[in-house]
Amino acid sequence: MEAHLTEAPALPAHRVIRGPEIGLTMLRGRAGGDGAAFNLGEATITRCSVSLDDGTLGHCWRLGRDRRAAELAALIDAALQQPALRPALLIAVVEPLRNTQAEEAALGARRAAATEVRFATLAAMR
Repeated sequence: MEAHLTEAPALPAHRVIRGPEIGLTMLRGRAGGDGAAFNLGEATITRCSVSLDDGTLGHCWRLGRDRRAAELAALIDAALQQPALRPALLIAVVEPLRNTQAEEAALGARRAAATEVRFATLAAMR
């Protein structure tokens, strides 16, 4: 995020309301996607809330232990609520991050597709 902010307008002054603080969250899963829910395990999470001078609140909950990234994400969340800053932040920060995320998802899909095994069923063989 910080690398993309060099192209964005200056972010407004803020004060931290909560955090950034690190904790745990329970990850839930479902067998087959529609079965009974079960506790898969725990994951580390960092949360932060900030307030701009005009009272606008921004929040962030993110996986991992990166306090700086959580505060920055909360600040960007609050700044995106400002009509004057929103268009520039969307172009400079949100769109590049969205594109990177889409590229990583496509790469993961290609890697998974490369390992696909197709089984012929008996019904298809008759």
